[in-house]
Amino acid sequence: MRQQPALRASGAHGESPGAALSADFGDLVRRARRAGVLVVQPRMGFSRPAQMHAGLQATKNAAATSVGTITLDSYTRVGELHRVEDALRADVDLNGYPIVNHPAVATRLMLSGIQDPDFPVQVRHGSANPARIFAALRRTQLSATEGGPVSYCLPYGRTPLRESVKNWEICAELFAGSRQAGVEPHMETFGGCMMGQLCPPSQLVAISFLEALFFHRHGLRSISVSYAQQTHPEQDREAVLALRKLCADTFTDVDWHVVVYAYMGVYPESARGAYLLLAQAAQLAVATHSERLIVKTVAESRRIPTIAENVAALEYAAGVAAAAQAAGIAPPVSGDSQIYAEAYALIDTVLNLHEDIGKALLLAFERGYLDIPYCVHPDNRGRSRSRIDADGRLRWSDIGSLPLGKIVRTGRSPPMTSQELLAALSYVRVRLDNAAPEMEAIARSGPHGARHLGPADTY
Repeated sequence: MRQQPALRASGAHGESPGAALSADFGDLVRRARRAGVLVVQPRMGFSRPAQMHAGLQATKNAAATSVGTITLDSYTRVGELHRVEDALRADVDLNGYPIVNHPAVATRLMLSGIQDPDFPVQVRHGSANPARIFAALRRTQLSATEGGPVSYCLPYGRTPLRESVKNWEICAELFAGSRQAGVEPHMETFGGCMMGQLCPPSQLVAISFLEALFFHRHGLRSISVSYAQQTHPEQDREAVLALRKLCADTFTDVDWHVVVYAYMGVYPESARGAYLLLAQAAQLAVATHSERLIVKTVAESRRIPTIAENVAALEYAAGVAAAAQAAGIAPPVSGDSQIYAEAYALIDTVLNLHEDIGKALLLAFERGYLDIPYCVHPDNRGRSRSRIDADGRLRWSDIGSLPLGKIVRTGRSPPMTSQELLAALSYVRVRLDNAAPEMEAIARSGPHGARHLGPADTY
C-alpha cells in the first residue's frame, strides 16, 4: 500500500496495450512537497525486462512515497552496444537495463501498469555521449533522467570534456523539445555527487548549480539539483542550504527541487552502520527541506542489492523522515555560510569567463578555477587537494588555482600519503561501523527502523 493517498493525481488515465503512460516527474515531487512528504528513490537496474518490471512494481508498492528508477548497464553508458547485444544473445545478466538494445515495445510493455502520474520513472545512466540513450527515452515515453556535461564525464572515463559539453548541449535541447501531452521533461544534475567523496562541499554545490544553469539555458524548465552526503552532518546541512539559496535567487522561472544522495563512498559493512548513515541522510533531507532522497542499502559494501533490500531501504528512510518531520526539525533561516561564500566565488568566477556556459565550464577547468581533488581525468588540473579535519569536516588542504585565496586558509600541510588517502576514503565506514551503541536509537528511529534492524546487526 502506497503512503500518502492524498498525492494521487486527479482525472482518469487510460493506456493502450503495450504503451507506457507518460508521467510528469516534477509534478509528483511538487504534490509531495505540498503534502510535506519526502520522496524516496532507489538506484535500481536489471537487464531482464521481467525483473526490471518486478523491481519497479515493488518500489511502487513500498510503504513510502516513492518514484521509480531504471539504471542502465555499464556497456550502454560507454556506447559499447555490441557487447550488450552479445550478452543478450548469450542470455547473460548485465549490471543494469540496456534501454538502447531492448526494442522500444519491450520497454513500453515492461512499464505497462507501472508508470503513471503518481509513479513516474527516471532513467539514470552515467554517459558522456548519451545521444542514443535520449533517443530511447523518446521512443519509450520516459520523460525524466539525470546527468551533466561535467558530472557524467570527469569521474567515468577519458572522454574529452569538450566533447561531453557538446554532446550534452545537443541532448538537453532535444530533451527540452520533447514536451508532449502536457508532460514536462525533467533533468537532474549529478553535479553534487562528483567522485562520490573527498570533494569539498562548496565545489559540489557550485558544480550542481552550474550544471542546472547549463540545462536551464538549453531550454529545460523542470530541474533538480543534487548533493551527496559527505563526512559531517552539520557541514552537509550548510551545503544543502547554500544550494537552495543559490537556486532560489536564480531560478525564478523554473520548477526546481533538491535531491539528497545517501553517501556515495565506501559504505559501512554493518547493518547498524548502514542504517545509521541512511538515517542521517533522511534527517539531512528533512532538515534542509529537500524534496527527494536517493537511498542506499545494507548490501552496498558487498554486492548489488536485491529488490527486497531496496524496498527495505526505501521504507526505512521514509519512516525516519516521517519521525524527523514529526519532531519538528527546522533549518536555519539563512543559507549564508562559509560554504555559500566559497560556492558563490566559484560560480561567479566561472560565469564571468564567457557568456556561453558550456564554454565557461571548459575555460574554468582549463585554468583550474574548477578542479576536482583526486580526479585523474586529463581535463582536470588535479592541483587541488582536500582533507578530513579532526572534527570530521571535509576541507581544502590545497586550493591550486581555485579562486578561493581570500576565503579559504589552507596552511602548509604536506600531501597525503597513500595510506592517509585510504584512511580518508574509509573514514565514514569506520566511524559508522564503530558508532557508540547509543547511536543505535537513531538507526532504529521511525516506524520501520526496528523491523529492518534486528539484534544481529553485523555481517
